[in-house]
Amino acid sequence: MSDTPGRPIQRGSRESEIASLLVGAVDLHCHSGPAAMPRILDHHDAMMDCAAAGFRALLYKDHFYLGTAHAILLEKLVPDTGVRLFSGIALNNASGGFNPHAVDHAIKLGGRIVWMPTLSAKNHIDVLAAGTVKTFPKTAKKMLDPVPLTPVGPDGKLIDAVKQILDLIAADDIILAGGHLSTPELFMVFEEAKARGVRKLLVNHPTYLVNNCSDAEIRGLVALGATMEHSICMFVEGKSKKFEPAELRRVIEVAGVGRTILSSDLGLVGSPRPVDGYREVVGHLIDLQFSAAEIRALVGDNAAAMLDLDAAA
Repeated sequence: MSDTPGRPIQRGSRESEIASLLVGAVDLHCHSGPAAMPRILDHHDAMMDCAAAGFRALLYKDHFYLGTAHAILLEKLVPDTGVRLFSGIALNNASGGFNPHAVDHAIKLGGRIVWMPTLSAKNHIDVLAAGTVKTFPKTAKKMLDPVPLTPVGPDGKLIDAVKQILDLIAADDIILAGGHLSTPELFMVFEEAKARGVRKLLVNHPTYLVNNCSDAEIRGLVALGATMEHSICMFVEGKSKKFEPAELRRVIEVAGVGRTILSSDLGLVGSPRPVDGYREVVGHLIDLQFSAAEIRALVGDNAAAMLDLDAAA
C-alpha cells in the first residue's frame, strides 16, 4: 500500500505513533490535587495535559473527597478542551466509611464511580502494618489514624450498609471499584453486587501487594464480569515502578484485552505526570507487539465504555 505509486508509506516516528494511539485515551485513575497527599500537578494541569494529548476523558480520584464538583466547574471554566471530566467517591473514614448517604449524594451530583475503602480498608492497614508494602504515599501532614473498615460483619456476611450502597450503584449504573479490599472481600462484594444488578465492576491494581490477586483469582473475578484496572505507575520509570514490561503483557493476557484497562494512578511525587506515563506505557505495548486496536482498547475504549461515553455522544 502506498501514497504514491512505487513509494511505500513511511512509518512515522515512534513519538508520532505513540501520540496517535493516545488520541481518545481515557484515564480512570488520576491522582491530581489539591490533595492531602503531595501531588506534582493539580486538576487543571491534568486536564490541560490530557487536552494537549487528545484524551477523551479524565477521572479524578482522591482518597478523601468527592471531586465531581471540581470536574463540573473545570469543564465550565475551561470549555472546548475536548476532555470530559469525572470523579467519584472513595468510602474511607473522611466520607463516613460505608455511608449510603454520601454515596447517594455523590451519585446525584454526577459521580461516576464508587471506590470501596482504600486507605481506611482493614486490608490496606493490615498489609502496611505487616511491612509488605513499603512505598505507599503519605499525607503531607499527619492525619488521624484510620479506623479499619471491612464490608464483612461479625457474622461473616456483608453488612447492610454495603448492600444499600450496591443498590444505589446499580440504580444509576455507575462503576463499582474494589479499592483496597482483600481478594476474599472483593469476591463477596462483587458477587453480591452482580446479584443486585451492578454491571460495571472494576478491580484496582489487582497484582499490587494490597490486593495481590493470583492469576486464578483474576480469572474468577473476570468470570463475575469484572474488569482489571492495572496502574501504569507500576510499569513506568519512577518511584512507584514495581514491574518490567514483560509482566504487563502477562497480566493483560490473564484477563484478556477486553477485560483490562490501563489507568495512570499517577500524580504522585517521584513519578511522571499522568500523560507522560501513558506515553511510556504505550511504547511498552508497541514493543510487546500489541496491535493498534488492542492498545486503543487498553488505554481508551474499554474505559470509555465504563463511562458510557459512546451512549452519551
